Amino acid sequence: MEKQKTILAVDDEPHMLRLLEISLRQAGYKPVIATNGQEALQAINQQTIDLVVSDLHMPSMNGLDLLKNIRRDNENLPFIMVTAQGEIKTAVEAMKLGASDYILRPFDLETLEIAIAKALSIKQLKLENTYLKSSASPVDGDLIGQSASMLALKQLINQVAPERATVLITGETGTGKELVAKAIHQASLRRNALFVAVNCAAIPSEMLESELFGHEKGAFTGAQKERIGKFELADGGTLFLDEVTEMPIHLQAKLLRALQENVIEKLGGNKLIPLDIRVIAATNRDPLQAVKDGKLREDLYYRLNVFNLQVPPLRERQGDVTQLAEYFLQKNHTQITSEALQKLQTYTWPGNVRELENVLERAAILANRQTILPQHLPLEGAAKDLVDIGSQAEFLNDFSIPDAVANIEKQLISRALAQTGGNKAQASKLLEISERSLWNKLALYHLK
Repeated sequence: MEKQKTILAVDDEPHMLRLLEISLRQAGYKPVIATNGQEALQAINQQTIDLVVSDLHMPSMNGLDLLKNIRRDNENLPFIMVTAQGEIKTAVEAMKLGASDYILRPFDLETLEIAIAKALSIKQLKLENTYLKSSASPVDGDLIGQSASMLALKQLINQVAPERATVLITGETGTGKELVAKAIHQASLRRNALFVAVNCAAIPSEMLESELFGHEKGAFTGAQKERIGKFELADGGTLFLDEVTEMPIHLQAKLLRALQENVIEKLGGNKLIPLDIRVIAATNRDPLQAVKDGKLREDLYYRLNVFNLQVPPLRERQGDVTQLAEYFLQKNHTQITSEALQKLQTYTWPGNVRELENVLERAAILANRQTILPQHLPLEGAAKDLVDIGSQAEFLNDFSIPDAVANIEKQLISRALAQTGGNKAQASKLLEISERSLWNKLALYHLK
């Protein structure tokens, strides 16, 4: 059942105020009445008001003064001014002060309903616009990459996008899980509604419930007004829950109910709010291990994992490094030498695509937005967990970490192939990489 909107009617004439009250109730709204501007301000401070309908002429504080007072504390509360014939100039002044609309006396119920519906619709658009401005920057372009693993991922995205099924995206930090979620949303029938992202690991646990489900006024200390949560904001669209395994267990039970019944309850409320939402979740953990570790409810895992998408790490799609680099270089209005590009191609990218983007942004600054040279790319830590650099001094070339990594990888691949008699499948298991990644490295290093 849709939340009933609360409309504040303000008029010093008892007959007119009664007429407004009856009209609002007949239109399906919850009316609150005030006989003057001061009472109206008190009502707004004491409860959640969705819209104000006020007469222009009132003693002490007229409609314009009331509007000015409201706008000092609330920029988004819709306000409709009721004026008489011949007061159009004053009505225009009210619009300049932030009134949503004005209606002329005498008016009928239909005119009032149309004005209220229009004002509430504008409020929703402003709310969505505010969210979009405050949220993470939108996706730039499509998913980049033509490697076999990326082409397979894109095909799966196109298959699942038109469905309503929940999707669980897994992959290492920096691989672009949110980008995949946005691609699903853009390819779905919900593309014209909001894509709302929530990072469950970035919000304190005590605030996450209110962030997701919203709260009623007075639900806890400091809850002075009703808050719309991300679930309600995403109604009709897509809700992306990033790092879902970091959500507190007690909150996972509420999430499970929302997914199963398609309804939510605000914190401190008792009303069921029906919603139409597509939920996409993501984690950089192994979800089954998270279940074993008590980080993820088993029933929630199966509810989320209707369709699983695994985003490959950049080291397993080295063929995409050049295309990704070109994209980020274009964003930074910078060029790169072939030697510097080769340095990017031989690095293992433990931070994945996000690290590549950050490295190129830093290099662009160091190169003064001109041409990036190898010395602008201090790729540190490439061989950190592979070998003791001191014991492998013969692999070093002018202290170049990427060159050292390339030489070490060549040695490890050669040893693995020798040990397995040239069996690529067995060698890839020894190296703890995919067989496809092994073939890519054999081609990259010209190994037979």
